[in-house]
Amino acid sequence: MRILAIISGEYGERHVANIRTHGPESWHIETWQAPKVLPPVIDYPEDYIPESLPQAELILSFAEHKGVAELLPELAQMTGATAVLVAVDDENWLPRGLARQLLGWLDRINISCVTPKPLCSLTESDYGITRRDRVGYDDPLIAEFARYFGKSEINVQVDPDTRTISASEVQRDATCGCARYVAENIIGLSVDEVEEKAGLLHHHFPCLASMVKLNDFNHDTLMHESGHQLVDYIGEQIKPFKDTRYITPGKRSEG
Repeated sequence: MRILAIISGEYGERHVANIRTHGPESWHIETWQAPKVLPPVIDYPEDYIPESLPQAELILSFAEHKGVAELLPELAQMTGATAVLVAVDDENWLPRGLARQLLGWLDRINISCVTPKPLCSLTESDYGITRRDRVGYDDPLIAEFARYFGKSEINVQVDPDTRTISASEVQRDATCGCARYVAENIIGLSVDEVEEKAGLLHHHFPCLASMVKLNDFNHDTLMHESGHQLVDYIGEQIKPFKDTRYITPGKRSEG
């Protein structure tokens, strides 16, 4: 698969580095540094893009400027891309109204587009746009990318005698590499502490998603939403091994 990644700073650079290191060898990734300054409204996109770019099948937009969204239809046509993924780890990079416009622009020229918010809500069939709402899609290129990067999936093994994490395997990494970092550092932890420690590891990696509280995420942040998804996935697997105590009112708990 031929991929063009659009970057504008450290956020995108770290994502591209992780994809190149841990993605399939058959993927060929080129990058384009987007302009750091763009006008509020872009009347002539061709004034802000190069005369030529490498051919690509999938565009990954890691740009940290909403103006880049207005360039994406032109960039897709220039590169021959048939699918576009726009990372929304900060709502300022792609406000909801602009996201709807972008989806319409690309649909009119038969180009698939997904706008996962946060980026690590992406799976092979859908992605998040609020805490409760997910949008389905049907595109083989985006699904191929999501096989390896998107909603974190860490499969853990528990030693039943010590009730500690004996092994962990990343089935799907976050695009930034956070899931792999967490998986490597939870080995040996007790099942009673691993969820809290996994959440801290996620934040300390660090997660680069926004810390702005959003109404459609129950006044939580995209960084915390990302962490909740990862911790919940681990939590479901360790439930049978947790030391659950039941307290009856008026009686002492046993154990």
